[in-house]
Amino acid sequence: MSSTLLLVDGSSYLYRAFHALPDLRNPAGEPTGALYGMINMLRRLRSEYKAENGFTHGAVVFDAKGKTFRDDWYPEYKAHRPPMPDDLVQQIEPIHAAVRALGWPLLMIDGVEADDVIGTLARYATEHGLKTLISTGDKDLAQLVNEHVTLVNTMSNETLDVTGVTEKFGVPPDRIIDYLTLMGDTVDNVPGVTKVGPKTAVKWLTQYGSLEGVIENAANITGVVGENLRQALDWLPTGRRLVTVKCDCDLSAYVQHVSDQLGFQTQDNDTLRSLFERYGFKTWLREISAQMANSSAAAQGDQSDLFGTASTTTSASASANNAPAGLPATPTSLHYHTVDTEAGLLELLVTLDAAALTAFDTETTSLDAMQAELVGLSFATTVGTGWYVPVGHRSDLGTDAPKQLAREWVLAQLRPWLENPCKLKVGQHLKYDTHVLQNYGIQLTGIAHDTLLQSYVLEAHRNHNMDALADRHLGRKTLTYEEVAGKGAQQISFAEVPIDTATRYAAEDAEITLHLHETLWPQIEHDAKLRYVYEQIELPTARVLQVMERNGVLIDHARLQQQSHEIGLRLLELEQQAYTLAEQPFNLNSPKQLGEILFQKLQLPVVKKTPSGTPSTDEEVLQKLAEDYPLPKILLDYRGLAKLKSTYTDKLPKMINPHTGRVHTNYAQAVAVTGRLASNDPNLQNIPIRTAEGRRIREAFIASPGHVLVAADYSQIELRIMAHISSDASLLKAFADGEDVHRATAAEIFGVTPLEVSNEQRRYAKVINFGLIYGMSAFGLAGNLGIERSAAQSYIDRYFARYPGVAKYMERTRHDAHDQGYVETVFGRRLWLNEINSSNPQRRQGAERAAINAPMQGTAADIVKLAMIAVQNWLEAEKLQSKLIMQVHDELVLDVPEAELSLVKDTLPVLMGGVAQLQVPLLVEIGSGQNWEQAH
Repeated sequence: MSSTLLLVDGSSYLYRAFHALPDLRNPAGEPTGALYGMINMLRRLRSEYKAENGFTHGAVVFDAKGKTFRDDWYPEYKAHRPPMPDDLVQQIEPIHAAVRALGWPLLMIDGVEADDVIGTLARYATEHGLKTLISTGDKDLAQLVNEHVTLVNTMSNETLDVTGVTEKFGVPPDRIIDYLTLMGDTVDNVPGVTKVGPKTAVKWLTQYGSLEGVIENAANITGVVGENLRQALDWLPTGRRLVTVKCDCDLSAYVQHVSDQLGFQTQDNDTLRSLFERYGFKTWLREISAQMANSSAAAQGDQSDLFGTASTTTSASASANNAPAGLPATPTSLHYHTVDTEAGLLELLVTLDAAALTAFDTETTSLDAMQAELVGLSFATTVGTGWYVPVGHRSDLGTDAPKQLAREWVLAQLRPWLENPCKLKVGQHLKYDTHVLQNYGIQLTGIAHDTLLQSYVLEAHRNHNMDALADRHLGRKTLTYEEVAGKGAQQISFAEVPIDTATRYAAEDAEITLHLHETLWPQIEHDAKLRYVYEQIELPTARVLQVMERNGVLIDHARLQQQSHEIGLRLLELEQQAYTLAEQPFNLNSPKQLGEILFQKLQLPVVKKTPSGTPSTDEEVLQKLAEDYPLPKILLDYRGLAKLKSTYTDKLPKMINPHTGRVHTNYAQAVAVTGRLASNDPNLQNIPIRTAEGRRIREAFIASPGHVLVAADYSQIELRIMAHISSDASLLKAFADGEDVHRATAAEIFGVTPLEVSNEQRRYAKVINFGLIYGMSAFGLAGNLGIERSAAQSYIDRYFARYPGVAKYMERTRHDAHDQGYVETVFGRRLWLNEINSSNPQRRQGAERAAINAPMQGTAADIVKLAMIAVQNWLEAEKLQSKLIMQVHDELVLDVPEAELSLVKDTLPVLMGGVAQLQVPLLVEIGSGQNWEQAH
């Protein structure tokens, strides 16, 4: 390949040539101005940029007919453009013929604008060490200019490198998109900010640095133009998207013929002479006739494959779906290969070794990663192509044995690549795949990205499974697991899926993952806050969670069995007491029978009704009735104990891993919109700690022999974050002085000294402190304290009078939430609020309450994750035998050898307290014991 690629923006020159020579016609009266201008420009380019100067490859790129993806993003895109003039329409066919006859490759790609094809080719050239010269008159392409890409306008003799772009437009190439976004594009019907032209756009970008900077300072820009900017804020992201040249379009469908066309060809003099004769270009006709008379034109250079081709073993192709509005280009041809020979695997390894980033996935026999058997591995290094290596498909099903390589041999060949931290990998939920490989003694390293976490950071309130992501972000319908393996009782193991079907499914998983990464990562990469949350919090947290899950926790099986037996006896007692109060036996678990007993037989007051109109018997109702009646209290006790028995004392012993003798929970990282982790199978976060029975279950979580459990718990972390975020002077002072913040609050509200605060007043203050964090209203506070609403309102008023910074924070947060649709943690995590602008008052108010609490709960979640990362890094750096085994709410639990106990207890408060620099100290309380309950 030559050192420079010459690309011509044919669509730009087409119209410019037509309008420059609108009246030029041949003797037959046919319009020829656009044809003449195009031929003249192309001949000049080939003359000035000759092969001996490094230009042996190039293309003329035209817009294809029909809609593009931008029409889907914005239906009004180019809506005001008049149809192509008839005189120009007549010249399109001869122009294309002339381009090809002059030896130029010609590209027109359905659904993709010429600018985007040029951008994609220019990026490809840059990535392969080539320079690109783009011939255009379109200012939009100035955004592509860099040290490797230059623009030339042959009609004005203007050349634009980085300096030239900056001098011409007033901003450097990397700010051209922002510049165009602010101004808009009237030709393409892309609105900008009303009355903002080049001068204002340059002024703002110079002053504030970027479009983001302009947006952040919108409130500070005065005058009519400032108001126009604020009115355009919601539009600007769409406008920016429309004016951004897409540089990652999929051109793979054109490989077979484009690879031959990108080298300049010998002129087709016969065709040129015919065109010159018909359209009356007499001077050129004489020139070409003379050339043909003297000699044939020399060949214009070697041909080369710009894109490269993929070697295949077994391939599967699929047609891409049409992408919906706002989605990137989808591969029009997919190639999925089965690797079932040793030579094929070794060839694949060469490809993986050379790739800058590889998407990786495993197929297994179980969702339980700790007990899953490996069935196959899939890979993708480019969008549109994937490989599947089957290793564990069953051969005992009475059919021909599947052709596959031995699992042990495959893993031995792949181990160096899988364990090489320099071979970068991306996956969808790689925590699972890490467990699977660790089952075979392989430690996966080099995890650079995870699309599950990218989606979670970008839009925590949405669904993050691959099928949903592919549909939402790529407009691609995936082959689902149910389509491959069936549903329900008829579902088969993946090991039973035929290999050809498994290849389509598994290779697609890897290939889709790579496509998602190329779509999601740029959205995070250029946002400093989101990038910090993704790179410094979520990605390293995933690694720590995998270690914690692998460590597991030891369970006292016998103690749980004894507790289960005792709870069973207590349930029988409660059942008999309920029968006595109801004066008849009934099913305590039946809402229908319970409703008949409570509201028909006993005539208890109806607190609320279900949507169907029947009296409700939910927990809230029973709690209200339990204040005055004995049966609802017994029913609540019964429900609580029954849940403990079924969820923990009966279930936990069955969940002990037979290979490790421990319980291994799964920490779901991408579930809660606040960033909190969710524990499941078993759920360790819902074990009640306020009841004696709940605390006894914690006693069954025990230390390893010769070890002690250490619990490190952040003290009042959300109140401390409230003090930091609100910057309230009184709260900051209380925490800085190490005061009892609830006693300090009570003293403020009741107008007494801290020493005079009664236990009841402190209890009230505690409810108020935590209640207001959760956006509690006077009505809610009154219910919690059992006081009149007016009294509750009085307490709230006094609280805000003493803590004005908190009141200002809450008002500011409500405003931001309504304005943005989300609030942020201290670290920049976005906490989305779907109902914040709902027309339903109850939903809107609920979202406002959530908005007040979310920054504190989300920041607490971020701090706990940072603590996990810091602790695990310390344990590894010091080569300690202590292990992180649980994370519950604001607490970390470690299994610590007795010899390391003193060191761990001394270090954890310092380590965990130092992960964030707030205006108040982060206090960490440490406890230890032989079981989890004793550690408190």
